[in-house]
Parts: sequence; C-alpha cells; structure tokens
Amino acid sequence: MSLANDFESFCNSKNFELSDEMDTTIKEITKKLNSKYYDLSSEEKDHMYIVGSMGRMTAVKSSSDLDLLFDLPNSLFSKYDSYESNGQSELLQNVKEILKERYPKTFIKGDGQVVVIEFTKYTVELVPAFKQSNGRFKYPDTHNGGSWKYTDPLSEQKECMESSKKSSGAFVNFCHIIREWKNNEGFKFGGLLIDTFVFNYLNSCTFEDDYSFDNYLEIFKSILDYVGKLDKNQSYWYALGSNQKIFNNSKGNFVSKAKKTLKQIQDAENNEDDMNNVLREILGNDFPKSESSEFLTEESLAFKKAYDNTEEFIEDVFPVDIRYSLQIDCRISQNGFRTFWLRKFPNMYIGIKKELRFSVTSTDCRDYDVFWKVRNVGNEAIRRNCIRGQIVKGNNQKIEHSQFNGNHYVECYLVKNEVCVARARIDVPISTLFN
Repeated sequence: MSLANDFESFCNSKNFELSDEMDTTIKEITKKLNSKYYDLSSEEKDHMYIVGSMGRMTAVKSSSDLDLLFDLPNSLFSKYDSYESNGQSELLQNVKEILKERYPKTFIKGDGQVVVIEFTKYTVELVPAFKQSNGRFKYPDTHNGGSWKYTDPLSEQKECMESSKKSSGAFVNFCHIIREWKNNEGFKFGGLLIDTFVFNYLNSCTFEDDYSFDNYLEIFKSILDYVGKLDKNQSYWYALGSNQKIFNNSKGNFVSKAKKTLKQIQDAENNEDDMNNVLREILGNDFPKSESSEFLTEESLAFKKAYDNTEEFIEDVFPVDIRYSLQIDCRISQNGFRTFWLRKFPNMYIGIKKELRFSVTSTDCRDYDVFWKVRNVGNEAIRRNCIRGQIVKGNNQKIEHSQFNGNHYVECYLVKNEVCVARARIDVPISTLFN
C-alpha cells in the first residue's frame, strides 16, 4: 500500500460515532430536564445540543467527553440573575439536583460553568444556558462571585461543516490526525484549538488546493510547520466561527512538539518504508504498517522467534483521550554512589546494579489509576527473551533495577473512568561501560 492509501485507511478508522449508550444518556438527560423546566413528559430531543468536538464532528473514536448544552426557558434567567450573590452557582446546583434524581448512584458535581456527570466509560459535561436572539447562548460562570458569559457553538459547528465541504473532507480528517498525534505523544492540546489551527492553516492557503490523499503527507507537514511557528507565549487565539477567545492553558507545549515531529518526518523523507515507520511512531499503531515492513526473510524470521513478543499497547487496553498533563522521572541510586534524577542528565548512560525508582512528579489529573509499562530494547533483551512491555496496574511509584545493556524505556498511564487521560515516557539508556 502507498502512503496515500495508508492515510485514507487511517482516517476512515477514526470517524467518531455516537454509541448507543451515549445516545440513550442524552435522551434520558433531555427528557429529565424537559420535564422539569418545560413540563414536557416525554420529549427526548428539544432544547438539547451536542457541542464540543462531537458537535463539530471533529471528535475521534476514542473521545470520552460528551459535551452538552441545554437551553433553559428565558423566564428563568431573571430569577437567578436577581440573586444577591452567585445566582450562577444556584443554577448549577439546581440542575445538578434534578439530574441526581435520575442518576442517584452516579457522581455528579456542579462547578465552574458545567454540571459534570461521571459515567463508567465517559464523562458528560452539561452547560445550562439561555439562547439569545442572535443564536449565541448565555451561560453561568460561578467564579469570582458569579457572572454570565456567552458562547457560540452553533457558529463553530457551521464553520466546521463548511470547511469540511470546501476541503473535500480534509478539514475533519486533519482534525482527527492532530488529535491522534496528541493522544499518541501524550500532551494536552484542546479540541477547539486543534480545530481552529487546522482551519486557519487550510484557510490561509492561496495555491490551487489539492486535498487528495496523495497530498496528505505534505499537508500534515505544513500544519506542523504552521503550529511550530506559533508564539508559545501567546495568551489566546480566536476560535473558528465564533471568534471567542481560546486561552493558552498548556503554555504552548504544542509548539515544541510540532517542531520535533516535523523534524522526524523530514529526516525520513528519502525512504517510504522509513516514513511509514515514523508515521506509526507519530500517530500510533493504528496507522497501517507497510507490506514491505511486514516481509521477513528466513534470517529475520529466526531472529523474531528468538524471543516472546510480550509487548502490550495502551490503546488496546483502554481508549486513549489525553486531557491532562503528566510528568514522570527516575531517581537513580546505588550504595556508595550519589543519587540523581534521570531527567537532569537525559544523555547519560546508566550502569548496571542500580536502583531505578520511577515516580509521577506532576499532573493536573485527580482521582486516577496508574499503569506502568517497562520495555527492554536491544539485542541483549532479545537474547535473554526479556523484552517485557506488559501494561501493569500500580501506584505513583515503580521500582526497577538496571541489569543489562540497551536503550530501554518506561511509560506511565493515568486512567480515569476506564479511559487513558494522560501518558508520559522516559528513556532509560543502560550500559555496562558506565559502571
């Protein structure tokens, strides 16, 4: 298969479809709120909007956030607006208590701007709002004593639809590709910001656009180049369609990630097989493997049979939807030697017989389960039949010991409601020459 076919197959596999379970949840919530606020006993559709990435049709298959907006009767606005202090909080709490009647055993909280309902495999974030004559919505913000703010998701959805038609579907496909890159690399990159950057790049092209899959690698490189040249310290960007501000809550980490990834691609451009392998490293194992890379000679087949392939991949265990940041480090110690942290010396080889204490050093995620993967790499790992790579549940620390040569690595995953929401990796180069 060519790279064009690989991209086409990959993109076709990423289209999001609302599950029956999610669809039922939306209908249940809509029916409950319509009964309370509109005295409608069985209405399961009116006044509810699917918003966020799912509403814009740019979510990928592994997405686990279901963003909803419920249009409240305008007559209720004056009631909560007239509170002496934070009527916005009272509104969220009122919606929360109504939904608790429907889901008494489910964790529900009302905070900030949304009511959050945490189901087993996905999370609903519901915004109660009031539709305005211009199509925008006024919604509550409980911070700093309470205030009303505006959002315009319908304009964003319209812009996404028009951009997708104009680009023969490339807009949605590249929104999916950038999300998969983000999920595989393991860094925060908001969905609306992704959609806006893809839109801005495609909208800035002045040449005769070629949106065929034959041109996808060039478009991907150009989008990475565009993102890599952004100012990582910029405070905010304006969203497509609505022009609302999207604040830079991740310190522009996507800028350096884009530069690094673009260089990976450029370094592999002379060989299509190398490019396929690099794209699998960048976008994950769902990107099709080239036929030539799967071809094995008798010698390579014998080499492959010399060890048990025990490696597991997180996307085969849990859906991956990176929404939080995560950093891990490794404290290296040995009796009689100075203790040091690996990230302070990233190019240093580690000797054998040392204790390696891996730990979660920072994350903005709460209430999570921790899983670890230790992967041994190199001829010595194969000779010993010890490549490992299994994904194992643990806690915030994991202790290992350096035993033999190889450019090994350790990955950590945070899982919340059966979804991997954060991931991080640290390379562990070991050599007996540095004992």
